[in-house]
Amino acid sequence: MKSLFASDTYFTPSDSRGKFPNRLIKNSSLFFIIRFLSLVFKASRIAVKGQLDRQAWVISSHSVMKLIESFGGRFHIEGLDNIRQSDGPVVFVSNHMSTLETMVFPCIIASEKEVTFVVKDSLVNFPVFGPVMRARNPIVVSRTNSREDLTLVMNQGKKFLEKGTSIIIFPQKTRKIKFIPNEFNSLGVKLAGRAGVQVIPVAIKTDYWGKGKFIKELGPIYPEKTIYMTFEKPMHIQGTGKEEHQKIIKLISSKLEEWSNTNTN
Repeated sequence: MKSLFASDTYFTPSDSRGKFPNRLIKNSSLFFIIRFLSLVFKASRIAVKGQLDRQAWVISSHSVMKLIESFGGRFHIEGLDNIRQSDGPVVFVSNHMSTLETMVFPCIIASEKEVTFVVKDSLVNFPVFGPVMRARNPIVVSRTNSREDLTLVMNQGKKFLEKGTSIIIFPQKTRKIKFIPNEFNSLGVKLAGRAGVQVIPVAIKTDYWGKGKFIKELGPIYPEKTIYMTFEKPMHIQGTGKEEHQKIIKLISSKLEEWSNTNTN
């Protein structure tokens, strides 16, 4: 599959950002959600027909990315070569801030590697969007029994990796703007260690897309907030992986601090 991104970095071109008439700026979030749902409905119809293969998934995800840019979103993505140059399947371990990364990661990662997510059962049962996630054969956890989830991810994840499919894991229990290291578990590191594959740490700042009051996935947008993503160099897991887990936490914390300072200067 042809890569969507030619270099190690991607910065949203200035001419890709939409310009709204003054009368529409106040309601930009509403218009964004309407447009977003139309894309989800389209992908869902394709999924129900059994036609949402990897390429179709990438195209759908890229449409969401372009929609975000048309509504003022500015992407600042680094480390894309680390995805391309990693050897074989890997485990992507990322902090989780909003709906945005779930929607956009496929066009970034799946255009380079066969990949799937570890997701909550509520997401695969979600109306309209559920068929899209189910079509990509995710590893589904409950988040109610951590021991059962651990066993499930370790067993199914290892099988996926052995077949060449990379795994995206958000180790936090839920999406949060603030990164809390104690709530960032080591599941991804443990899986990589057991399967004998590398981990690619991912740091993101995606508070451009807020949490919805009634439906978490359908929240307001904040075009003034830059969208940051960094894919770090792949790392091998040694022993129990405690050292690598702490290193990932430090990498994410450091990036979030850097981006926060950038936005306040």
